[in-house]
Amino acid sequence: MVNKKSQTDGTPRMGNEVLTRPPGGAPSVASGTAPANAPGHVEQHGLDYIAPSERGGSPVSLFWIWMSANVLYLYFVIGGGLVLLGLSVVEALAVTVVGNLWWAVVGWLAVSGPAAGAPSVTIMRAMYGIRGNRIFGGALGVLIGLFYEVINIAVGTFAALALLPLIGVEPGVVGQWSVLLVVAFLSFVFSVYGHGTIMALAPYFSAALALAFVVLGYFVLTAADFSYTAPEMPAGERWALIALGYAIVAAGPLSWGTGADYSRYLPKSTPRRGVIGWTALGGFIPSAVIGSLGVLAATAIDMTDPQQTISEIVPGWFTPVFLFVVFLGTVTNNVLVAYSTGLYAQGLGVKLPRAATVVVTGAAATAMAGWLVFAAPSFLDTLNAALELSVSVLGPLVAVYAVDILLRRNRYDGVALNDESRGSDFWYSRGYFIPGIAAMVVGTSVSLLLVNSTLFVGPVAAALGGADLSAVFAPVIGGAVYAILWRTTAPFKNPSLRPGAGAPDAHRMETAA
Repeated sequence: MVNKKSQTDGTPRMGNEVLTRPPGGAPSVASGTAPANAPGHVEQHGLDYIAPSERGGSPVSLFWIWMSANVLYLYFVIGGGLVLLGLSVVEALAVTVVGNLWWAVVGWLAVSGPAAGAPSVTIMRAMYGIRGNRIFGGALGVLIGLFYEVINIAVGTFAALALLPLIGVEPGVVGQWSVLLVVAFLSFVFSVYGHGTIMALAPYFSAALALAFVVLGYFVLTAADFSYTAPEMPAGERWALIALGYAIVAAGPLSWGTGADYSRYLPKSTPRRGVIGWTALGGFIPSAVIGSLGVLAATAIDMTDPQQTISEIVPGWFTPVFLFVVFLGTVTNNVLVAYSTGLYAQGLGVKLPRAATVVVTGAAATAMAGWLVFAAPSFLDTLNAALELSVSVLGPLVAVYAVDILLRRNRYDGVALNDESRGSDFWYSRGYFIPGIAAMVVGTSVSLLLVNSTLFVGPVAAALGGADLSAVFAPVIGGAVYAILWRTTAPFKNPSLRPGAGAPDAHRMETAA
């Protein structure tokens, strides 16, 4: 259903300024007031629209925020895992680089932030409808976010538990649980404060972590066995492992469909090239470089437990430094993950402030991390299986978002997107937008047919000798289905109702209706 009234009908105005209070009583901030996003203060904005007067900054800042979140030990583990799969050094390095090219798509998604002045989960109402987005935006986002929060807490806890004996502390059971709780607290406290605090701290975290990994890179390159030879295997099996490795690596950037969360405070006039480029580089450089170091390290040490075996290739003084860097990197990554997960939780329709949803989802992640750390049979196996299966949903989800930006020419009305009433332009058919939902169902189904994971092997993957092509075809098919249905179903089968067709969107829809 297309709303028959103007998108700005009923929106309170003060002179030429539009109040940024969305319908439904969400927090409001009038243009011209002090920013609700100051560093050191709890951010007041959540899903609501960011007024032009509260925006500012340069897209260069996006590089630092993505850099701080991705100078991460997890990529070191994934790189080593590619060699453990049986890939050669050259194959593993190629997979690491190609899989991380998905960061360019993350940058593309981020351009919707300045356009809408709203976070990703709000913008996704345009793709799934008000009600549909609570499932395919809010619910899926919370599940994905919790998954990565749990991984980060677990990795940070393992690092801290390995570090403590080196400084003379032997924690018992209570001490080990206390370590996990401290890691969780540090992971979430900055997320509670929000965007302004995160942006202010990001350059410092980035510099400290990057310096430590530069030193680690020197030791890895010195110790690497460049004559390493991968195990012999039939060509078909090797290609299947390459495809599987690609799916694991691609899961990293594909999990970040939240670029608008961090770009929405930039002015609407911010050049797209800057948003895309700085976002993509901030994620690609650390993930590709650190993943490559993991590949090379696997030629010299056993990467099934690198936190313990790293001491074989680094001097004794650097081992505690390395473990601290692992700990700090998981915290900085979790800061962004927890921030976006809190927004996704609001997208479920939960009537809680953003800071409160960060605390609630963080508590759930902490409990699940406790199981993973102290009860799961194998952390590495659990991690790989989860990463492999997550691509089944992440690929189509990112593809639908990317195609929608293209189809709409990146024209999003942040105020209208916050209207959840039945008269909203994004209510569509009973609150659901069929093209987005159909694309997700088809794309995910195709992915499950093609996936080859530790827990599940799809029938097509089995027929192809185990080749996992889910990260290749699922996003393409999901995006194609969305584009076709978007253009051939109501309301946008009528070219005059498409965003950017000529007249201002609200007036055009009113006139056409």
